[in-house]
Amino acid sequence: MTKKIYLFLGLAAIFMAACTSKSQTERLICAEAEMRSFPYSENGIRIYKHQTVTPVEGIPGLEVIETFFVNHGKPVTVQAYELCRTAITPRDSVVWSLQPSSTNARKDWVLPVTEGFRQTNYLGMNNSDYGGGIPVLDLWQRDGGIAIGLFEPILRMISMPVEWKRYDNQITTCLHYDLPEPLELATGDTLHCFRAFRYAHKGDYFTALRMFSDYMQSHLGIAMQPSEPEAFEPVWCAWGYGRPFKMKMVLGTLDKVAELGFKWVDVDDGYQIAEGDWNTNEYFPGGDADMRHITNEIHRRGLKAKLWWAPLAADPDTKLVKEHPEMLLLTDEWAHEYITWWDSWYLSPINPATDAYTADLLKMFLQTWNFDGLKIDGQHLNCCLPDYNEHTGLNSAWEAPERMHEYFGKVLDEARKYKPEAVIQVCPCGCAVNYWLLPHINQAVASDPTSSRQVRMKRKAYAAMAPQLAYYGDHVELTDGGDDFASQIGTGSVIGTKFTYPEDNPDWKEGPFKLTPEREALIRKWMRIYKENNLARGEYLSLYTWGFDYPEAHVIRQNNALYYAFYVDDDTFNGKIELRGLDPAKTYTAVEYTADEPRSFTVNGANPQLEVSFPRNYLIKLLEN
Repeated sequence: MTKKIYLFLGLAAIFMAACTSKSQTERLICAEAEMRSFPYSENGIRIYKHQTVTPVEGIPGLEVIETFFVNHGKPVTVQAYELCRTAITPRDSVVWSLQPSSTNARKDWVLPVTEGFRQTNYLGMNNSDYGGGIPVLDLWQRDGGIAIGLFEPILRMISMPVEWKRYDNQITTCLHYDLPEPLELATGDTLHCFRAFRYAHKGDYFTALRMFSDYMQSHLGIAMQPSEPEAFEPVWCAWGYGRPFKMKMVLGTLDKVAELGFKWVDVDDGYQIAEGDWNTNEYFPGGDADMRHITNEIHRRGLKAKLWWAPLAADPDTKLVKEHPEMLLLTDEWAHEYITWWDSWYLSPINPATDAYTADLLKMFLQTWNFDGLKIDGQHLNCCLPDYNEHTGLNSAWEAPERMHEYFGKVLDEARKYKPEAVIQVCPCGCAVNYWLLPHINQAVASDPTSSRQVRMKRKAYAAMAPQLAYYGDHVELTDGGDDFASQIGTGSVIGTKFTYPEDNPDWKEGPFKLTPEREALIRKWMRIYKENNLARGEYLSLYTWGFDYPEAHVIRQNNALYYAFYVDDDTFNGKIELRGLDPAKTYTAVEYTADEPRSFTVNGANPQLEVSFPRNYLIKLLEN
């Protein structure tokens, strides 16, 4: 008779001995690969853990960990295992962390860890619409950090729990994996674990994510898409008119959109019959001709048109569901997976029928209707449950969430057949982005930020993982005060808005978003700044540590200039700021380029400190003399 065990329980002490870091910056490994073996024996159970720890040339502090367990005793049933159990000793009352998992709480990706903190960070589905993320967990203090994670070719449904127990002097974390089904490990059998890593580093989560993504690209063949130049152009979105918008509302705004300098018009949710049935509804009685009229009018003004779309969602009463039930994802209970936000069901993401249906839609969107890109929207796009639909042809139901990103690769390839320079944006609303989506898009987005802080926080994460990827800061109306263009521009984000003109939609209760004279003046000011400085195409430099440098600071290098942006939330800063990254042998001309009356002065690179006072933000440009 077999006995059920958790390999992380019996071997916890072994894992702690092998994996615990005494300090974040201490070198953890020897100069060359090391094989470690640890026996565990109890009541006839004899499990050997074999672990190869390999440094990576050119990346100090990184160790790649290959682990497998061999059963030398009686048969056992394995239900879960742990890797990289790690503990750090806090030296302050707070340690900062990257915990990029997704739930309906839409939490910050970057969080302070204080005594009593606990979060599971499961990368599978956590709520009806929310799952997925980045398989990197990072903890850092003032002098450095330690990250753990996976180097795997696809998303794996691991947890990355973080806990600081009350009255304890350690923060613990690990990589925890619950096997989809209990595994019978007979005598002599071997269990191979996912490839893990541990990384001791200086700085904050930017350093950990940059290392992770560089390794994934160089060693696992992940290929990021270079963004089209058009992906960096400012965006006006019709969502200010809401779901019950009329064609005349969009058309009536176009002249003002062009006058203010926007280059993209996003036609948003509300044109379709239903999610799943994407032909036009009663507000567009001309069907294809009406949509083609909209894009013709957009193009006539020298603008480009992007269409909102929520793929992989189908309302239960749609023609699609009635005629093609083979496309629907089926859970292990043979039920449809529900998308709460859209009142829809999931379509199977890895399914030939779904692919054919999607190809027909893209032809309609990009050829028949003549849109230039897609605003792909919905938190459900980040992950899904295992799919037991027999029509998928999958070897395992778990391939659906693990390979879900492949669907978006097909969307990008198909879109480029009709529009080689199509801009493809995916907005996993409120989620920590599924890393494997990034190679299949050429415009990232702040994805419904709950604050200006989230706009800036996510920008730094995307800049680390995909430096050449355009990052859209979403509608400015979602920032603090609804007017924080500074948090978009100062971090190198594409600006956007959903203003209405000349009036709001009386049938839409959100807002108001009406373009008042004051708001128009604000947009004109920041549009000029955006276009003159072009920071969205600049290089993000990580010179400040999130959580420990105050005020919060970001730096962009563009056109031989350094652009510094400092931010405080709900406060006014009075004190000294340090301009890092300057040559101490040089002097610089500084310009307060966003001020209504820009001030210029000289900064000495050997003493780059300024005494400043500002509410909300302070943006400054430095040029070498």
